[in-house]
Amino acid sequence: MEMRDIDFLIIGATKSATTWLQQSLQQDPGIFMPDPELHYFSRYYERGDEWYLEHFAGQEHRRLRGEKSNSYMDVPEAAERIKEKLPEARLIAQLRNPVDRAYSDYCMLYRRAEVGRDIAQYLDPRQGAGGRFLNGGLYYQQLQGYLDRFPAEQILVLLYEDLKIDARAQLARVRGFLGLEADVPLKPLAKKVKDKSEPVVNPTLRRLLRPLKPVAAPFRQNTGFKKLRSLIAGELQYAPLSHDLRARMTDYFAPETEKLGALVGRDLTDWLRNRSPEK
Repeated sequence: MEMRDIDFLIIGATKSATTWLQQSLQQDPGIFMPDPELHYFSRYYERGDEWYLEHFAGQEHRRLRGEKSNSYMDVPEAAERIKEKLPEARLIAQLRNPVDRAYSDYCMLYRRAEVGRDIAQYLDPRQGAGGRFLNGGLYYQQLQGYLDRFPAEQILVLLYEDLKIDARAQLARVRGFLGLEADVPLKPLAKKVKDKSEPVVNPTLRRLLRPLKPVAAPFRQNTGFKKLRSLIAGELQYAPLSHDLRARMTDYFAPETEKLGALVGRDLTDWLRNRSPEK
């Protein structure tokens, strides 16, 4: 296996149903994608090509090989590294209303007990600008780094909102971009991946139990462990995204959204309206 054998990358964005896209493609026996996000070109580049290619070992017989790492959009160095190592690779970006994306990302980290309940601290541009949640929606800047290095025909930009309207058509676009038959008997996943309504352990309790995580790890698949977890898990009540905070975030992303719309030739005015966030 060599670097030139990697055919495509899903580069982001985080919380834009890229896991759904990955798992939908994995239904095709001719496609191989490792399950974990490798983050090679963003976070673990020092591990070297050999480490990266180990995740594709034994897959030479597949028609296509690719991977998904959402951090490839967030980390500026990733585009140049991908250009150097995978100059012929096809790149797929699936983007979501940046306000909804940031709120969904916040909820994910709140579930993991990695952020607190003061939502404004993270999402209000007056406090959180420069942080993960707002930076993650600067799509124009992120895509421009790739368009400066790759021909436009090697990059497919999709919208999460189109997926919500017609998931099958979205998957067909991706397959066509990859040179595969678009009309195949593969069903897009019906269940929402990483649904934030799934019962979880309360973040406060999770923080208290964190030191015990290494001890509990070997027992996670044990029936008794699962039963105990079900007793203490429940659906979380997330801090709401207020109309005022949404309006400030929309204003913050407006210049970037307008430039992105022109760049990809899409009308993104819906992203600039103060709608209620998706639950």
